[in-house]
Amino acid sequence: MRPEWLWALLPAAILALLLLYFRGKGGSWSEVIAPELLPYLVGNQQATRGPNLVPLLFIAWAIAAVAAAGPAWEKLPQPIHQKQDALVLALDLSYSMMAQDLSPSRLIRARQKLLDLLEQRGEGQTGLIAYAGDSHIVTPLTDDNPTIANLIPALNPGMMPVPGSDPVAAIRQSIELLRSAGIIDGKIMLITDGVDDEAATEIKSLLRGKGISFAVLGIGTRTGAPIPLPQGGFIKDSSGNIVIPTLDESSLRALAAKSGGTYSRISLDDDDLDRLLSETLPNAGGQTLALERTADAWEDRGYLLILLLLPVALSLFRRGWVVCLLPLLFLGNPQQASAQSWDDLWLTPDQQGQKALNVGDNEAAASLFENPDWAATAAYRNEDYERAAKQFAENKTADSAYNHGNALAKAGELDEAIAAYKKSLELQAEQSDAIENIELLEKMKEQQEQQQEQQDQEKSDEDQNQDEEQEQDQQDQSGDQEQSDEQSDKSDPPQDPPQEPEENEQDQDEESGQEPEEEEQSSENEQQQAEQAEEPSEEDKEKEQAMEQWLRRVPDDPSGLLREKFRYESRQREQRGDRRENETYW
Repeated sequence: MRPEWLWALLPAAILALLLLYFRGKGGSWSEVIAPELLPYLVGNQQATRGPNLVPLLFIAWAIAAVAAAGPAWEKLPQPIHQKQDALVLALDLSYSMMAQDLSPSRLIRARQKLLDLLEQRGEGQTGLIAYAGDSHIVTPLTDDNPTIANLIPALNPGMMPVPGSDPVAAIRQSIELLRSAGIIDGKIMLITDGVDDEAATEIKSLLRGKGISFAVLGIGTRTGAPIPLPQGGFIKDSSGNIVIPTLDESSLRALAAKSGGTYSRISLDDDDLDRLLSETLPNAGGQTLALERTADAWEDRGYLLILLLLPVALSLFRRGWVVCLLPLLFLGNPQQASAQSWDDLWLTPDQQGQKALNVGDNEAAASLFENPDWAATAAYRNEDYERAAKQFAENKTADSAYNHGNALAKAGELDEAIAAYKKSLELQAEQSDAIENIELLEKMKEQQEQQQEQQDQEKSDEDQNQDEEQEQDQQDQSGDQEQSDEQSDKSDPPQDPPQEPEENEQDQDEESGQEPEEEEQSSENEQQQAEQAEEPSEEDKEKEQAMEQWLRRVPDDPSGLLREKFRYESRQREQRGDRRENETYW
């Protein structure tokens, strides 16, 4: 698993050869004393010299190097961890995106940039929202980037049911998408060619105090270009002048700066994405989430080779060589051990909780945090909503009251959740999310009451039907009893006239002789019918082939499904009166 450690065998071999070379020369006196006098002056050093430990040291070194290389011969299931950072992409699909000041058009360049972004992200959850005069979710937060990539080419302004440009609705829906997934510190990237001043003010109000990172990618040029129509010509305003939308970078840059985010204009390379992602997702690399899926991975067995070093250590114990071999023991791959005692020495409880939260161990994080807000957040991610609600209630800030309402709503306590949202509004009035959540919970309460009334009505109808059925059964039983009494008083029906025994015997013999022949014929007929049913006729084969060819001609285009989905959502919002009026068509 770590083959680079095998390079350690090379210096071991060189060192062993050098030691053997110097040992064989008999010491430094052999260089200054004549060979014929050396035995008489130095004496027999071989007798006093100890055993040759060079081969033993080389073997120990080799074992330690192989152990550090991580030999593996078995695969075991391992949990999968995934980056937890969430990014919502809000794509402008107003008609101004059809302008061709960027080649081939603003829309095509924006879609290409989205595909590059998905490829560059690799990991993490990504959601996609398309907006024009209204906002719609294309895909919720998911780690399936190929699915998002398949839908992006189908996005165009013609599929949006309401023309115009309403980025406020897109940002509001992006925040709801993050909150519904239980993500507190998500990221939003707005991909647009312009935002008016009123919408910019509302966007800054929506993002204030949410802890959400924000980025803006500008699409277009300062000179602009006309907006072509599919049937020819260009879009004109009410005065009959051709509309030429331009990219107002100063307003977009100001929007990003006042919202605590970054701005970049679209570029041909990845410099824009590198800047936006690096500044928008600064801490994404350390946050991971343990998934329910597992994958097979090679199990490192290098630590088992350390056992082979024990005989070497015992053989060198008397001369103190074991001290030299102790560092080799640390070259093996140590197994994971509980580091709770070390964490207590070097990390605070909140730091330990953050460490557990980053690796997806929400249950441990909830028990480690001392800060009530962080402990409540960990409990909320662990779906322990009752505990999260209690801990959010300990803090008296507007955000804590809002999160308290979320936890209560998840726990099914709707009345208490509405009260928590109202308390949050008392502490901070500008919270559109809290107002929307109150309206949503009140609608849910009405639905529950209606369902309860309907269930009570159905139960009462069932009880009434059961009573009527019991009365009817009693009446039927009494009527049957009277009828049986009347029939018992009548005379027995006449018996069949007697037949002659000889004729009956003859008829039975004839019937018994015909039965085997009829059974054989019927079995043959059934077999022929079964064979005919198994073999399809030529007409059936032609129908199947025609059906297959027809299915191949069905276009695999998701735009139709998205268009109908957007229309349905737009009608629902219009009925509820939730849709904003747009002053501009483009």
